[in-house]
Amino acid sequence: MTDTVAAVPAKPGYRYYVLAVLILVYMLNFLDRQIIGILAAPLKAEFGLSDSQFGLLGGIAFASVYSTLAIPLAALADRASRVWIMTGALAVWSSFTALCGVAGSFSQLFLFRMGVGVGEAGGVAPAYSLISDYFPPNQRARALAGFAFGIPLGTAAGTLVGGLLAASYGWRTAFVVVGLLGLLIAPLLRLTVKDPVRGGTDAARPPQTAAEAAAPPVVVSDKVGRTASLILLGLGAGCLILATLNQFAGVAVGNALVLAFGGLLAMVIGVSFWIAKKTASIVLPKRSFWLLALGAASSSVCGYGVAGWLPLFFMRSFGLTLAQTSWYYAGIALIGGMLGIWLGGAIADKLAKRGKGAYPLTPAIAFIISAPCFIAAMNSPWLIGLVLPGGGSNAQQLILAFLIFLIPTGLNLAWLGPITAAIQHIAPAPMRSTASAIFLLLNNLLGIAVGFYYFGWMSDLLAPRFGEESLRWAIYTGMGFYLMAAVLLFGASRTLKRDWVD
Repeated sequence: MTDTVAAVPAKPGYRYYVLAVLILVYMLNFLDRQIIGILAAPLKAEFGLSDSQFGLLGGIAFASVYSTLAIPLAALADRASRVWIMTGALAVWSSFTALCGVAGSFSQLFLFRMGVGVGEAGGVAPAYSLISDYFPPNQRARALAGFAFGIPLGTAAGTLVGGLLAASYGWRTAFVVVGLLGLLIAPLLRLTVKDPVRGGTDAARPPQTAAEAAAPPVVVSDKVGRTASLILLGLGAGCLILATLNQFAGVAVGNALVLAFGGLLAMVIGVSFWIAKKTASIVLPKRSFWLLALGAASSSVCGYGVAGWLPLFFMRSFGLTLAQTSWYYAGIALIGGMLGIWLGGAIADKLAKRGKGAYPLTPAIAFIISAPCFIAAMNSPWLIGLVLPGGGSNAQQLILAFLIFLIPTGLNLAWLGPITAAIQHIAPAPMRSTASAIFLLLNNLLGIAVGFYYFGWMSDLLAPRFGEESLRWAIYTGMGFYLMAAVLLFGASRTLKRDWVD
C-alpha cells in the first residue's frame, strides 16, 4: 500500500491535475457534510425535531467520529498510501450519505450521520499532506487555498442540488443521489493520483558540518503525547463509571446518556493520542499550535454554525421557499467563498515574505471585519430604509443582503489557506498528516459540534421572546466567536516564527 513515485512529476500540469482531483473530492466531502443544512425544514417536519435536536444531528453526530478518527487514519497515512486511504474514505462517507435517504427515524439518521463522519475522517488530513508534497513552500498557502475551494463548491452544490432535489422529489432522493455520486468518483482518485515522496518539495537543507554529522541522532520523546492520552483515558473511564452508577445504582450524578457519550468520546480521543503520541509530543507543547487551532476553532463555531443555519434563516426571516433558498444561498456560498479563500491564501503568501506572522494575521483581520458585515446583511431592510422610504421592495432587500453576505462569507473562509499552511510547518514532513489531524480534531470537534448545536440551542432558548426571529438573534450572539478567533490568531502571529519547522 505504498504506491509512491520517485519524485514529484516534472510537468507542472500533473501537479495541478492532482490538485483539481483533490478539490473535487473535498467538494464531495463538504457536499455530503453540509447538505443537511438545506434539508433542515423537511427533516424537522418529518421527524418532529426542535432546533436543538436538529443541532445535534448536524453537529455532534458527525463531528464526534469525524474529529476523533481523523488522528489514527492520519497516522496510518503518514506510513501508508495516502491515496488508498482517501479512496476508501470517499467510498465509506458516500455510502453512508446514501443510507441517510432510507432512515426511518431520528435515531437511524443520527447513526448514519455518524457513519458519514467515519468516512470523512480520512479525507482531509492526507490531502493536506499530499498537497504539501506536490507544491513547494512558497506556493503552499495558495495551493491549500485552492484545495479549500472544495468548501464553497461543496456547500453551494449541496445547497443547490440537495434543495432542488428535495423540493421536487423529497429529501430522501437528495441524500441517495449525492451519495451515489461519490461512489462514482472514488475510482478516478485511486487510478489517476500518485502518492509522492514525502518532503520532496521542501526547501533543501544546508550541508551538515562535521560536528553535526558526528552528533548522535535526536530522539523524539513521546512523553507529552502519552500524558495527554492517559489523562483523556482516565477522564473517559471516570465518565463511564458515573454513567453506570447513574443507570444501575441510582446515583444522581447527571444524565447517564450524556456521561456515557462523553466518556466514550474522551476514550476514543485518548486512544487516538496514544497512536499519535510522538507527533502530539512535538505539536502540543508549541504555543503557536494551540493559538492557531483554537483560533480556527472559534471561527469555525460561526463558520459551520452559520452555514448550517442560514438556509433556515432565509426561509423564516426572508420568507423564501426551499427552492428559492437553494439558489440564493448557493450563490452566496460559491461567489463569496471562492473569492475569500483565494485572496486569503494569495495575500498570506505575499506578506509571509516579510514574516511568518502574516499567516495568522491575515485571517485575524478578516474575522474582525466579518462580524459587523454579517449583522448588516441580516438587516438589509433597515439599511435600505436609510436610503429608500419604506425600506424598498422585497427584491431590493434580497439583492442588498446577497451583496453584503458575499463579504463575510469570503472573509469567514480566508483562514483556510494561511492557517493550514502554517500547521504544515509546525511538525516535520513525515508527521504532517497526523499534525493536521490533531489540528482538525480541535477545529472540528469545537467548530462543527459546538457551532451547529449552539445556534439551534440558542434559537430554542430565545424562541419564547422572539418567536420565528429567534434564529436571527441566535446568530447575533454567535458573532462574538469571530472576535475571540481574531485575538487568538493575533497571538499566534507573535509566536509562529519561533515554532516554525522548515
